[in-house]
Amino acid sequence: MKKLCITLAALAAGIASAQDNPEVEGKRLFTSGTPACILCHTLRDAGAEGAIGPSLDELKPDAARVAKAMKTGIGQMPAFSQLSDAQVQAVARYVEAASRR
Repeated sequence: MKKLCITLAALAAGIASAQDNPEVEGKRLFTSGTPACILCHTLRDAGAEGAIGPSLDELKPDAARVAKAMKTGIGQMPAFSQLSDAQVQAVARYVEAASRR
């Protein structure tokens, strides 16, 4: 029972840590959101090799550009209205940082 409590506490701390760090949450959403950005985009940091959308490594968009594309859609990319503003900002900040590494 004690091991279970310790495990659950560690898991809860990890979840809280990811939510407190927008870049960690942004990467999680980028790789496993619904739909996941990795289906269409290339971004080395995320292990993404999508071939439909532009390579974000080459484009190197800033966070404002990513957030606008996510909120309004652009080209073949639809808007992602199911995401909260905080989630959009987390993905946008992650993409900006990761594409410049």
